[in-house]
Amino acid sequence: MRKFLSFFALVLVITFGFSQDKQQVQVKRATVAFLNVENLWDTIPSADYIDGTLPKNNPKFHRSVPIDSLKFLEVTEDYKGIWSDDLLIGKKVIRYQNLADDFTPKSAKNYNTKVYKQKLANESKVISELGVSYTRTLPAIVGLIEVENRQVIEDLIKQPALLKGDYGIVHYNSYDARGIDVGIIYQKKRFTVTDSYKKELPIFNDDGKRAYTRDILVVKGLLDGEKIAVFMNHWPSRSGGEAASQPRRNFAANALREEMDKIRAEEPDRLLFAMGDFNDDPVNVSLTKHLGAVGDKKELSEERPYYNLMYKMFKSGVASLGYRDAPNLFDQIIVSKNALSDTLQKNYSVYKAEVFAPSYLITPNGQYKGYPFRSWAGDTFTGGYSDHFPSLVVLQKEFTPAQ
Repeated sequence: MRKFLSFFALVLVITFGFSQDKQQVQVKRATVAFLNVENLWDTIPSADYIDGTLPKNNPKFHRSVPIDSLKFLEVTEDYKGIWSDDLLIGKKVIRYQNLADDFTPKSAKNYNTKVYKQKLANESKVISELGVSYTRTLPAIVGLIEVENRQVIEDLIKQPALLKGDYGIVHYNSYDARGIDVGIIYQKKRFTVTDSYKKELPIFNDDGKRAYTRDILVVKGLLDGEKIAVFMNHWPSRSGGEAASQPRRNFAANALREEMDKIRAEEPDRLLFAMGDFNDDPVNVSLTKHLGAVGDKKELSEERPYYNLMYKMFKSGVASLGYRDAPNLFDQIIVSKNALSDTLQKNYSVYKAEVFAPSYLITPNGQYKGYPFRSWAGDTFTGGYSDHFPSLVVLQKEFTPAQ
């Protein structure tokens, strides 16, 4: 598999040019990235506790709780309805997770503290290197995919490789059937969160039953003083077949487009970054038709204002994973057209994007040689990192230091 840029936010100041009579002009760079951490769970069997008496944007509205602590919490009913924040307002209920017992010391995986600590060390190492060759510092913003709960993110940012980044967290529990979520960590000195929320995806199967999946996480804020919005995605998988599952990803694409269009209409100058594991390639209809992301800058317009940074990479053979023995580039970053510029500007624009695939992230031999060095082979922990390569985008702008 070929290497491609991950989407992390880092900042670096590099001397660009100067004269004796003029102020020194420099370049400031920032990396925004994301990584599928392949089932980052803690070792404690947990369930979801929803306290609908709290505001929906309060992380404690829907939180993960150890199963042996549930007996201490107030429950108003044995809820049997559809799981959605709006329907649970005023209620206090428990939702059990399908995989609650899969990642524990007593499971077939023998998922103990030693394995958990190794997972944390592995993922933090990868994150700490995203974009560093361009910025020489930790990424500013990092999206996370397949995290169990807020606690594992808190444990992750406390790892030695990430401590100096002083990362903050944005995370909301979803009603995903597997019990996994998306989240974002950010350097608090670089990025200020002004608003965040999750957008649920009410997808239903042909039998009329709800197909619970991950939410879209929307985070608005200021990156080095500039207005941006990040949309973190993990769209429904291809389980059941690509064609049969395509309508679910089309639904997610429509929901993402609606949210991006809304923010763009309200604040045309805000830079938009949609990223994540889309479970589709850049050429699939979910991305080209329903989201309307183009792969050629000449196609950008007011009607089609979003550019897929990975489209041309995919066409040239770049991949971020192997799905059923075929190379795919599911891990993509899509930007609003105002994030693009052919010249260095006073505001941030895209400098470079890639899929990050250093040698240690690649399986060196065997049946899956060249594929991402995944953490799990069935129930056996391999010591690897992820079944996906991370993706990143590096932003840059002109910077004149104060005299």
